[in-house]
Amino acid sequence: MKAIILKEYGLPNLLEIGEVSKPIPDDGEVLVRIHSTSINDWDWGMVRGKPFVIRMIYGLKKPKINIPGVDISGKIEALGNKVSSFKIGDEIYCDLSECGFGGFAEYVCVPEKVLSKKPSNISFNDASALPHAGILALQGLVEKGKVKSGQSILINGAGGGVGTLGIQILKSYGLEVTGVDSDVKLDLMKSLGFDSVLDYKKVEFTENGEKYDLILDTKTNRSAFKYIRSLKKNGTYITVGGSMSRLFQILILGSFVSLFTGKRLKILSLEPNKGLDQITKLVEKGQLKPVIDGPHKFDQIPKLIQYFGEGKHLGKIVIEIVNQRKTLNDTF
Repeated sequence: MKAIILKEYGLPNLLEIGEVSKPIPDDGEVLVRIHSTSINDWDWGMVRGKPFVIRMIYGLKKPKINIPGVDISGKIEALGNKVSSFKIGDEIYCDLSECGFGGFAEYVCVPEKVLSKKPSNISFNDASALPHAGILALQGLVEKGKVKSGQSILINGAGGGVGTLGIQILKSYGLEVTGVDSDVKLDLMKSLGFDSVLDYKKVEFTENGEKYDLILDTKTNRSAFKYIRSLKKNGTYITVGGSMSRLFQILILGSFVSLFTGKRLKILSLEPNKGLDQITKLVEKGQLKPVIDGPHKFDQIPKLIQYFGEGKHLGKIVIEIVNQRKTLNDTF
């Protein structure tokens, strides 16, 4: 099968498109024929080996992960002997970050326990955009953020996958939601339902005097003290990723800030796929639809990872694999 192969840390252009053995599922696994995949922070970090914690987990000098890729949607092609909840032909989607990655390929073996059936009313392309970013938004806003009607919410980095899904999740709560991102994303954000949008190059939201009950941050590129002053009394700041030095500062200061101010600074520790059934229900009710940048071609993945790192994409960058198999085979 064809796959994007990671042999060394560095820029995305070092990635190779090559031939690897088609995997065989163990007893508790299924073999998935991947239809679509999408690009996430995991991929940007894994390819470069940055931040350094990536190397601490996945190999100091050389990556232990040979095929990156987190989000997938596809069809089950084979079953392990002990699989009981799925059958061949089932359409599934999931986040692979807890089971070895491998989404940038034609096939992958996945433990039965992490799979969810794909919502029947959306395409494989749409489905591949949901697992990682959707669960970050759901866990950050609803589970950890405990949003309530009447609150004022701000999402920083609101034009990417987490923000564009997060605003849709928040719609049923009767909230005032502000989104922060670059000017090219503001029209999209307005169309999705943000009550107020801010161009981060023109407005520094931590200095304009506005305060929020909850801030969900996908960037974490400011001092913890700036976030504190942007929170209302008993407000909560939750980060889902960003600068390691800023994350470390929040980790160290979080308990002290809560003790002396009543405000909370939290780092979301993602539980992959937990809540994907809720995402499915929202999709099936027509309350959640991802914003897609693409679909793009398989051989563009290295360039698309760089594109992701530059932050120019709208919503989720999606790659369609299944309809390109003939092209891939002709190429190689």
